Amino acid sequence: MHGSRPLKAHRNNRKSTGMRTHDRQSIHGQWSSRLTFIMAATGAAVGLGNIWKFPYLTGIHGGSAFVLVYMLCVAVLGIPMMMAEVMLGRRGRQTPINTMRTLAKEANAGQGWQLIGWFGTLAGVLILSYYSVIGGWTIGYIVHAATGDFSGLSGDGATSLFGDFVGNPWIQVAWHTAFMLITMFIVARGVQSGLEKAVSYLMPALLVLLLVLVGYAMTTGYFMQGLAFLFTPDFSHFSGTSMLTAMGQAFFSLSLGMGTIMVYGSYLPKDISIAGTSVAVALSDTMVALIAGMAIFPIVFANALIPGAGPSLIFETIPVAFGHMAGGTFFGTLFFVLLLIAAWTSSISLIEPAVTMMIEKFNMTRRTAAVWTGLVTWLLGLGTAFSFNVWAEVKMGGLTFFEQIDFLTSNLMLPIGAIGMAIFAGWVMSKHVSREELGMNSAAGYFIWHALIRVIAPIAVSIVLLHAIGLF
Repeated sequence: MHGSRPLKAHRNNRKSTGMRTHDRQSIHGQWSSRLTFIMAATGAAVGLGNIWKFPYLTGIHGGSAFVLVYMLCVAVLGIPMMMAEVMLGRRGRQTPINTMRTLAKEANAGQGWQLIGWFGTLAGVLILSYYSVIGGWTIGYIVHAATGDFSGLSGDGATSLFGDFVGNPWIQVAWHTAFMLITMFIVARGVQSGLEKAVSYLMPALLVLLLVLVGYAMTTGYFMQGLAFLFTPDFSHFSGTSMLTAMGQAFFSLSLGMGTIMVYGSYLPKDISIAGTSVAVALSDTMVALIAGMAIFPIVFANALIPGAGPSLIFETIPVAFGHMAGGTFFGTLFFVLLLIAAWTSSISLIEPAVTMMIEKFNMTRRTAAVWTGLVTWLLGLGTAFSFNVWAEVKMGGLTFFEQIDFLTSNLMLPIGAIGMAIFAGWVMSKHVSREELGMNSAAGYFIWHALIRVIAPIAVSIVLLHAIGLF
């Protein structure tokens, strides 16, 4: 299944039998059930950002007012775009690059559409290169928590601990290497033996750990204050910027535009509803983010910490809280294990498009493709690892290497790729083909999806793009 012979046989079979488009099968395998696809796609969407960013944004943008607008954005932007990306993947049954090439040919369109696949695949590698370094931080902090380094920690002590940690280039490289090795080990094992088995264990573990931490948060005496912070509507804190933030979060939270959902869609069995699974993934992703907020913010308030601390909340603020609570060593370790699981479920999805590209383009085995892709990603990650120490003063346009990669991928490549997918699915692909692949029996349902993907989604993501680069 993963070697060169199946790929040649697959190609020859299509040449000799004139295989119809709806008979295409991925040479990489497929998910064994609808549930495993939902867990894998949710795992791709749920990452480090979900654990702190969504609850944090909810708090500063009006509580449930932001949640309601976010859910509306997910409904009219996120879910239709996820359906489109899954549909493209299942129709093409190949790596995003070859899928877009095949579907463009099928639609009698130019081969320039394959650039969408290249954008997504490259973005995944670039994002993982720095995501792996930050994921490595969670491993390091598991060690710090487990060995009692947070005990009695002051705010200045936490800042110093983090500064010393990221300031040591060799520690950064070591944890980055460990994170990448485990990621590539999972990916090298294939769809069912690697990706599926990993998410089958990791996603339930993620949910259990979250619920345990929520249970602990209920004992702090500040649980209701945490709920109020998250869910009390406060429209005085909701603005036009809040609306744009909700739109952007709805798009980025679901991992759209990077080819991950497309390649996961290529493993989706034909008889599974794309619309139903997309809704389930979107709801699961939002649920995890909200539960994370219910776990984190009571702890923050119980220790008189700043809920709007942003990224530093995780590595500088939360350790202080765990250092002063009963059972802090245990729950602190548990918290960073939770972060590590969230990071891994995202990392395996980020690299999958590039691995499948190497298999299809160079006829490699999956193991060889995983090694080479992992090595390139690891080497790129060294730039991020050094951005916090020996290269901290090396900047271009005022940005470090890490900041440049983050800006390029998040603010440019992902939105542009997503706009291209929406335009292709809505304007280039024929209605007959898209409706057949989506399997939507309701004419009204298909009409709404088609209108959203043709008009609303491209405009909305364009606004997000312009806002991200400071032009709107």
